[in-house]
Amino acid sequence: MVEKSELIRVPAFADLPDDQIAWFLSNSQEVRFTAGETYVRQGDPADWMFVLLEGQFQWRGEFGGETVILAGKAGEVTGVLPFSRMKQFTVSGRAVTDARVLRFPAALLPELVQRMPELTTRLVGYMSDRIRETTRIEQQRDRLVSLGKLSAGLAHELNNPASAARRASSQLRVILKKIKETSLELGRRDLTPAQKSEIEKLEAWFTQTDVLPPDALTISDLEDQMDSLLRSHGQNDLWQLAAALARRNIKPEVLESLFASLDADTARAALIRIAASVEVASLLHEIESSTSRISDLVGAIKEYTYMDQSPVQNVDVVRSLETTLTILNHKLKHGVVVQRDYQPVLLVNSFGSELNQVWTNIIDNAIDAMHGKGELRIRTYREDSCAVVEIADNGPGISSDIKPHIFEPFFTTKGVGQGTGLGLDTVQRIVKKHRGNIQVTSKPGDTRFQVWLPLAETAS
Repeated sequence: MVEKSELIRVPAFADLPDDQIAWFLSNSQEVRFTAGETYVRQGDPADWMFVLLEGQFQWRGEFGGETVILAGKAGEVTGVLPFSRMKQFTVSGRAVTDARVLRFPAALLPELVQRMPELTTRLVGYMSDRIRETTRIEQQRDRLVSLGKLSAGLAHELNNPASAARRASSQLRVILKKIKETSLELGRRDLTPAQKSEIEKLEAWFTQTDVLPPDALTISDLEDQMDSLLRSHGQNDLWQLAAALARRNIKPEVLESLFASLDADTARAALIRIAASVEVASLLHEIESSTSRISDLVGAIKEYTYMDQSPVQNVDVVRSLETTLTILNHKLKHGVVVQRDYQPVLLVNSFGSELNQVWTNIIDNAIDAMHGKGELRIRTYREDSCAVVEIADNGPGISSDIKPHIFEPFFTTKGVGQGTGLGLDTVQRIVKKHRGNIQVTSKPGDTRFQVWLPLAETAS
């Protein structure tokens, strides 16, 4: 039997009157558990409050497809607490070591509130701490899930140009070797200054960087004409060269002057070097384009996170939205058309990275609602003393029975492991932090989220 002296060592029961302690003990049951034994299971009716008297404990539960494990120890009060609306236990509890627990029936909690007001106050404080901790864990998990999704998308976006640059640099090594060999071949021939000039002129012209590539049909026609010309001059195995020159929109007649001024072998060496130079120019352009894309993505990441910047600063809303679209490009590019209607909007003393979270959550939800294919409409404008950001999609809409709950913490319509239900809750908290508000209208084919934020003159 549990003595008063043992119970008052539990912080929640310290300094309580003897008659209250006696009443509590008279209505409680002491239960002993061996190491590894389960004393409550997830999904069981929430019928008990537990005072952990001796031993080590562990709570384990499944949330959003992931396992969460929390430790418990002697001196804690857990289970159903006063004013809790819990109907079923959301976690399972087991003894890690041999343990003792004092079990108090939830049915007597209303009487406990009347008889033990000081204990009730303390237990409500514990429940508030528990809610805060649960919310913190879920919010952290939501941030990690969001970060994981963004990281996976960015890794893919960065990998494409990085792979292209690596592939081009590898090909460049082979092409440069070919240029070296053909240059040595031409160096062994007794070329006149006019012949050298003709080769250099064609090489410079063919490697211009501002040449617009022709369409596929024109390339095919040019390739056939070029191949016929080369064959007419005895060059029967230079079909690859014909293709390379055709892609640069080079006409067959341009090569006639080369064949007119050089013998067949010299013309062949010159053509191979010219084609290699053309390929070098193309590969350098590809490397430049790929590395520029990587640089742009890194810049977008730095802007999105406000890396190396003060967390509170003036925010260009349009630029903020465009940065978010860049970050989410991996989800947009396979079937989402973005329509933009921007008016310049500047917010003063705002949390830029948090506003990016707002745009990310709303846009990400819109893409998911359209199943990755549809029209995303983004509009910014001023109304009265507010900046308004409207993000709309032509998905199926939000049903009337779901709409009242979308901003509730942990409410989600997504499958297990796909959402925590904290995305729009986070959106609403951030918008309120900026002294703004968010409005939603929805019907099939037209769902609109409007974020209203105070403009500079109001914010200041």
